[in-house]
Amino acid sequence: MGKKLQIHIGMLILALCLHSAATAAAGMIRVEGAQDRGDTISHSLSVVQRLEALLAQGNGSDVPLRVETPNADEVKVIQAHSLVLSLQSAVFEEMLLSRNSSALVLKESADCAAVFDKFIRYLYCGEISLRLDQATSLHKLASKYQVLGLQQGITQYMTQNLARDSSGHVASWYEYALQAGDATLRDSCLQYMAWNLSSMLQSGEWATASSHLLMSLLQRSDLVLYSEMELFAGLEAWIIQNEPDGLTAENALRAVRYAMMPPRELFRLQTQSPVLARYQESVRDLLYMSYQFHSASPLHMAKYFDVSCSLFIPRNYLSPLWGSPWVISNPTRDDRSTSFQTQLGPSGHDASKRVTWNALFSPRWLPLVMRPMYTETGAMQPTRVEGGRPRVIITPATSSADFAGVDFQKTVLVMAQQQGKAVVKHVYNFHQSTEENGDFLAEADLHRRTSEHLINSSLVLHVVVKPLYQTLVTAKN
Repeated sequence: MGKKLQIHIGMLILALCLHSAATAAAGMIRVEGAQDRGDTISHSLSVVQRLEALLAQGNGSDVPLRVETPNADEVKVIQAHSLVLSLQSAVFEEMLLSRNSSALVLKESADCAAVFDKFIRYLYCGEISLRLDQATSLHKLASKYQVLGLQQGITQYMTQNLARDSSGHVASWYEYALQAGDATLRDSCLQYMAWNLSSMLQSGEWATASSHLLMSLLQRSDLVLYSEMELFAGLEAWIIQNEPDGLTAENALRAVRYAMMPPRELFRLQTQSPVLARYQESVRDLLYMSYQFHSASPLHMAKYFDVSCSLFIPRNYLSPLWGSPWVISNPTRDDRSTSFQTQLGPSGHDASKRVTWNALFSPRWLPLVMRPMYTETGAMQPTRVEGGRPRVIITPATSSADFAGVDFQKTVLVMAQQQGKAVVKHVYNFHQSTEENGDFLAEADLHRRTSEHLINSSLVLHVVVKPLYQTLVTAKN
């Protein structure tokens, strides 16, 4: 059997080589030029077209593929060529060497069987057209038959289409990536949902999220949403809709950062939330610590409690108390500045106090070590040099004794236009300047009006200022 297969493959190789040679003789010219450099005219597209016709017509087929689906009477038969299958897939090569009949029987799920023609055509032509609802099925086939190029291509397609309007495809792609072990797709889906959580909470996608996805999101500090209250409302709706087991509900409720809610909202939740009424004993200690946090200064709290734990760490809240949007029109033109106010901190002790922040955006800033040297005495060095990179600096307008024990983390959210809607594209965290990151808008082409980093020719940012408290608890021996 193995010898017969080798003969079939050898004959097909010879036929394809002769066909390609004839095509090359008619359509390829090599001209010797300067330094013996050759110029090539390629008609590789016509070869692909002939391969596509070979598949469509079944000419010279030596291996019928029988695609069978469990619990279905319909069988799909594709007249294929063992050479092409073996060249494109090591799995097919092994199956062809060990088959016991002329036909190759393939057991596929209904969704994979529905797109199997597209998959086989890719093996012949190297291209594929697909819809969002076909992506996971084709990814399954590419993974099963170890067609690495197609597998990577579909992963890239999925990561580039997370913002497409569809019902629940990002959450379902995350679950699939988790099952398939595709870390790139899994992390991309999770990051997209975390950075655009407000829109997800308002969609039907949230109600269908698995408990694993729910916990993965709740444990993150980079969630972008209006407030912690919005997150609790979404979690409450999820628990009512899905009715999880007690342990799942308790773990989810304990992941809420109650200290980031004003005391009046905590009182309201305790008296009006049906979910909190049912599970209040599970979060009683967190509520107690949150009330203590609001009743004393953070500096005083830090002497007795670990204020660096997640309960006291803010997320990326879009509420005006935490920051401000910043729309920069024609961002490549010149430096821009703005000022805004935030609360000193989320605790009841600091919520009424305001801090004014000054922000500066420079489109072409160069580090000192990269600036040209001026040897002439008295020569002025320009503060902005062509060829630099964008930078944002955020500093307080005044200093205050209230800043003691607090480290203010600045976060800049960069919005982008994807699939016709604005989404959070990048999140940069720093203490004073984006120079600390080194990659702020490094890949953004702000000169191109159609750049996805520009919305209506403007760079759309949102600045968030988050107080991070330093614990003063002394470790006990």
